[in-house]
Amino acid sequence: MSVNKAILVGRLGRDPETRYTSAGQAVCNFTLATDETYKDRNGERQKRTEWHRIVVWGKQAEIAQQYLHKGSLIFVEGRIQTRQWDDREGQKRTTVEIVANNFRMLGGRAEGGMAAGAGAGAVAGEAEPQAAAAAAGAEEMPSTEISDEDIPF
Repeated sequence: MSVNKAILVGRLGRDPETRYTSAGQAVCNFTLATDETYKDRNGERQKRTEWHRIVVWGKQAEIAQQYLHKGSLIFVEGRIQTRQWDDREGQKRTTVEIVANNFRMLGGRAEGGMAAGAGAGAVAGEAEPQAAAAAAGAEEMPSTEISDEDIPF
């Protein structure tokens, strides 16, 4: 038996970027910062930031593009994946990313998360977007091996 599961809570380091495969499948990429606080040898508190590459597919990718922005506080649940490709110079490149199965916006209205009001509350992961995200998560996730030919720009 094996388990590949990542759970993160952090803030977006940049606005999401969404592209579409040649088959019309949306794929959204963004970076997420998580912080760890620890004490060094001298007993002083230190903070270390870890950056994670997040990939979201399908309807969830479109929701992420619409509602997330740099600084948004979110919860992400997914799997860790290593991907390799050859860059334009022919060099073999490798990256580690979290392929999100689920994400939830946290925080207040200013942070793009839960907000008061009928329409605004739905934006935060209630009602329609939550159902759409659940439906998108229930679909079989396609392979994330995409080449430059799959992206139209």
